[in-house]
Amino acid sequence: MKLDRPIVFGNWKMNGLRADGLALAGTLAERAVRLTGTLGVFPPFTLIHAVAQRVKDTTILVGGQDCHDKPSGAYTGCVAAPMLVDAGAKAVILGHSERRHGLGESDALIRAKFAVARASGLLVVLCIGETEAEYLSGERSKRLAAQLDGSLPVGIGPEGLVVAYEPVWAIGTGRTPGREEIALTHAEIRAMLGKRIVGGEAVPILYGGSVKPENAAEIMAIEAVDGVLVGGASLDARSFWSIYQAGGGA
Repeated sequence: MKLDRPIVFGNWKMNGLRADGLALAGTLAERAVRLTGTLGVFPPFTLIHAVAQRVKDTTILVGGQDCHDKPSGAYTGCVAAPMLVDAGAKAVILGHSERRHGLGESDALIRAKFAVARASGLLVVLCIGETEAEYLSGERSKRLAAQLDGSLPVGIGPEGLVVAYEPVWAIGTGRTPGREEIALTHAEIRAMLGKRIVGGEAVPILYGGSVKPENAAEIMAIEAVDGVLVGGASLDARSFWSIYQAGGGA
């Protein structure tokens, strides 16, 4: 799957009923007639099929926010990667900090989910990021390297992978690292990927963490940033589209 810059993905998290999701998807579909970049939305499981149907005549990518580490089985309440595909998803977010820290997901679990997601044909958006304590103690690089080592299956190629750098302390707080800091961190991640994956330097790297229309242009102007993973601002069609345009998308 070829992803053209800017790559702008919206994580709706646990928000939206059917009417909300279809209205948001409909507005985006009307604007996204001829995209010059890559626009994607990741609605809750309950809305994937409806949203995928609503945007089927566009190039908007639809994904899931997680999947189980097994393709099927007696796992009450869980959703498998093949089920996401069946509902119309083309991608899945794995390793988001709200799952790593909020739900205690380990690197090993994320690695297992990664393997089954790729086997099902899904693009994996792998989230990595340091906590505020790790950031303040100068352990950011060490944490990011450890998450990549633990979350990437052995022997994978660069295809079907996007990495999203989300400093945990910036998500939903309105705080973001400075321009130079984002550039440096993305360059470090790209070097890390190059050491772990043959051709890994080509893996797109997104920035996430309080991305909004007011700061999107500055963030996406950084050469090392291929796009953004947007949280709350993706729930408003006007704001989300403004972010997309800020990166040069149309």
